Amino acid sequence: MDSLITAAARALAAGDPLGALNFVALRNDAPALALRGIAMAQLGDLARAKALLKNAARAFGPKEAMARARCVVAEAEIALVSRDLAWPTKALERAWVTLEEHGDRANAAYARYLKARRLLLVGHVGEAGEALAGLESASLAPALRTGCELVSAGIAIRRLKASEARAALARADEAARIAAIPALMAEVEAVALVLDTPAARLIADGEARPLLLDEVELLLGSDALVVDACRFAVRCAAKTAPLGTRPVLFALAQALAEAWPADVSRETLLLRAFRARHADESHRARLRVEIGRLRKALRPLADVTATVGGFRLVPRDADAVVVLAPPVEEEHAAVLALLADGESWSSTALALALGVSQRTVQRALERLSEEGKVQSFGQARARRWLTPPVPDFPTSLLLPAPIPIG
Repeated sequence: MDSLITAAARALAAGDPLGALNFVALRNDAPALALRGIAMAQLGDLARAKALLKNAARAFGPKEAMARARCVVAEAEIALVSRDLAWPTKALERAWVTLEEHGDRANAAYARYLKARRLLLVGHVGEAGEALAGLESASLAPALRTGCELVSAGIAIRRLKASEARAALARADEAARIAAIPALMAEVEAVALVLDTPAARLIADGEARPLLLDEVELLLGSDALVVDACRFAVRCAAKTAPLGTRPVLFALAQALAEAWPADVSRETLLLRAFRARHADESHRARLRVEIGRLRKALRPLADVTATVGGFRLVPRDADAVVVLAPPVEEEHAAVLALLADGESWSSTALALALGVSQRTVQRALERLSEEGKVQSFGQARARRWLTPPVPDFPTSLLLPAPIPIG
């Protein structure tokens, strides 16, 4: 590696893309193209970065497998930041194996970290944790260690483990200060704010109040019967009745929990579960059937008893019944939460991240666009959606400093 390539790589590792370009901006050899691509990615020109890295991979040739694999890792990060979730992840895995075989453990670790980031973004929390488990954070460079700890914090937040998230953020802050990269330090601070903003709302006794993540963790560990409208389940201590695929049953359970200890009239339940404003005998018959199904689903946790006026929820072991609701009332809150990271998303990427059909996402985007909450640019497959960052929603991880290529 010549002195200019070495200097450019060091500048990139220090988070100075403009300094790196000063060394390689006029060069078109393979290592320079790769470093220019990473520099352009850090500066936000992702389209140009992607083109430069593809040119670099071709220029390296088939005999330089390790260099080509490094280019693939950089392309994978650009795809992640640009929310191109359809980018072939198998290419990243092949690059990971190649780097391991050639003894480039630093870039192999970086590839594993990118895999964990993508898995966390699409909601595969368990798999993201497994991807990080093979990394020894103490042996990583400070910049990469910061990114890994931020992913660990994200996993803990998704699992509602506030103490684990705070510990991971403390380690991330320490590593970011050692790396001395302002973008990384800013991202750690931004993620830390998530722990001090409402994570949910508690609905009990006819009133609602916001809860921080620490309070949510305490609530779910208490003896209360919790109807969790964030994850569509009913919980009490170690027992859980998942109702994510049974929306009618969950709507009934939530209505009963919000009214507890009072009962709920049949008319109210018909409106909440079936949106039936003028119920007939067929609606009442269906309500009886669904109440029977709800009794069966909640049998380990609670019973649903008939009263003169309607139905009442009776917990078996809990001394209180509460509802845990999302922090904001919004029909398409999940879509807005993803778009609020400030990146532009395609409907395909949103569908992959949410685990729903693309048509479902398109309908949500159309409704949000009519309400002026999102905007789009481009046409057909190139169409992208975005919204300005909204307070109380976490941002995505920033593009971290790259591992030098050469």
